[in-house]
Amino acid sequence: MSKEKIRIILQSFNHIILNNSCKKILEVLTGEKSIINISGPISFPTKKRSYCVLRSPHVNKDSREQFEIRRYKKIIDIQSNSKEIMNILLLLDLSPGVSTELFSYK
Repeated sequence: MSKEKIRIILQSFNHIILNNSCKKILEVLTGEKSIINISGPISFPTKKRSYCVLRSPHVNKDSREQFEIRRYKKIIDIQSNSKEIMNILLLLDLSPGVSTELFSYK
């Protein structure tokens, strides 16, 4: 049988929801017999975007507000003997706010 490698990339603005989604994926995958190896979840560095906004457009230039958006990213690699793992992952219901990408390669 040929080994199939699957990479799952998870992204979110909320790290708690992201961790819960990773746990849910790992719980589903540990019950499967056709899985050879699971690597992850591997955390990537947090990307931060900062914004500085004037409170009033004409007066009080010294009065500003600062906002920051953080994007968290994790990767899970799976090696499997079966192609049914991809279908299981596609049918998995993850919480809203988590962006997922699935890649399959040999």
